[in-house]
Amino acid sequence: MPVELLNRVDADGAPFRLLHVHAHPDDESSKGAATTAKYVSEGVRVVVATCTGGERGSILNPKLQGIVPEGEIAEVRRGEMARAREILGIEQVWLGFVDSGFPEGDPPPPLPEGCFALEDVDEAAGRLVKVIRDLRPHVVTTYDERGGYPHPDHVMCHKISMAAVDAAADPDRWPEHGEPWVVKKVYYQMSFHRRRYAELDRLMHERGLPSPYAERLRDWTEDELGPRLTTFIPCADYFEVRDAALLAHATQVDPDGSWFAVPLEIQQLGWPTEDYQLVRSTVDVHLPETDLFAGLYGPGDDDGTWSYSI
Repeated sequence: MPVELLNRVDADGAPFRLLHVHAHPDDESSKGAATTAKYVSEGVRVVVATCTGGERGSILNPKLQGIVPEGEIAEVRRGEMARAREILGIEQVWLGFVDSGFPEGDPPPPLPEGCFALEDVDEAAGRLVKVIRDLRPHVVTTYDERGGYPHPDHVMCHKISMAAVDAAADPDRWPEHGEPWVVKKVYYQMSFHRRRYAELDRLMHERGLPSPYAERLRDWTEDELGPRLTTFIPCADYFEVRDAALLAHATQVDPDGSWFAVPLEIQQLGWPTEDYQLVRSTVDVHLPETDLFAGLYGPGDDDGTWSYSI
């Protein structure tokens, strides 16, 4: 057994447990998938909770437009999720909410009735409370208060994640969903920040290659997320697994598009981590971190309380 596996257990000798909460199928592969693959390889039990089925998603791969009927998108995306799940080696649960779609226009149209983003936050959080109490994760990751980007389902995913973490610890909330569980650490997934793109852009130009980030960086004058980063997970060895998982979502990504325009070796050299913001912890921490489970290995880990405020 590799040495690193010996420490991937809690005080009871059980494997550490990590829960990622995502809005749609494919989000688990485009956000934090290399981190996931790294921890799976080290013996961590990783579960993804997917809020919606992506029912209102478009077919973004031009090679499949007109081939995959949009009316069958939900069924197709379930199949894609199954392939990505196998590649990543994870467990996954569908929370069963209905995709809200991404409203476009000025002003944008109203959200469709019955969609995820219009659910009552506290009621919707109950489904995730059950997942948390069943799994008893040490660590939960989700999106920041802006959803990472302003898709209504991503913002709602943030809201129910934070509400569910609170409710899961409260014995008076959702008693039918099992015994209370306190999540030790909560993170926002934050790999899409200017510092990362700027470094990859620099290396592409240095090698005489066209950068897919030039226009984005030109319009991105401030790095709002950079100062919030607390945790950098070294996972470059798993970027290939990440890419394979993302390609499994064939309707959602163009294999010849910008996602894959930067050679793997440049990505591994230029920014070999996936990045997070620690926003809650019941254990003492020392920042910056390189491990989502830092502070959870030794006796007395629960003696300290630490909180980060934006």
